[in-house]
Amino acid sequence: MKFKSSKRITSWLLCMMLIVAMAFSAIGCGTNNSNDVSQTSTESQVTEENKDSILGEGQTTFFFTVEDKDGNSTNFEIHTDKETVGDALLEVDLIAGEEGEYGLYVKTVNGITADYDVDQTYWAFYINGEYASTGVDSTTIEEGMTYTFKVEQ
Repeated sequence: MKFKSSKRITSWLLCMMLIVAMAFSAIGCGTNNSNDVSQTSTESQVTEENKDSILGEGQTTFFFTVEDKDGNSTNFEIHTDKETVGDALLEVDLIAGEEGEYGLYVKTVNGITADYDVDQTYWAFYINGEYASTGVDSTTIEEGMTYTFKVEQ
């Protein structure tokens, strides 16, 4: 009798483990249709609804985000054959500025002007969410990276 009881418990445990394994397999095979954009990896990808945000022509693709002083973000997918981020963004008319002793001083991004001399705001340049240690005109483009300009004070 004891043998039948332990066999029944073992069968029941194996069935439960099989059911749990099948459930995890089904969940793992599901598709993720989320349009959620995150800033921590190659994240700022342009969704199907934002096809107007695909700019330029070329073999190299990178992502570009503009964040205004109110925290509103606009995302772009840039295609280019240029070597630097600055050259690519100038080519598609997303940035404008003045040449200075340290390179291009960006004052306007996506039609939004931030001028330290006027209102103590400026455009800060980020690479994959980290404050850039190079200027936009000296930053070599890396495929799939996300470059960002944020208005800061």
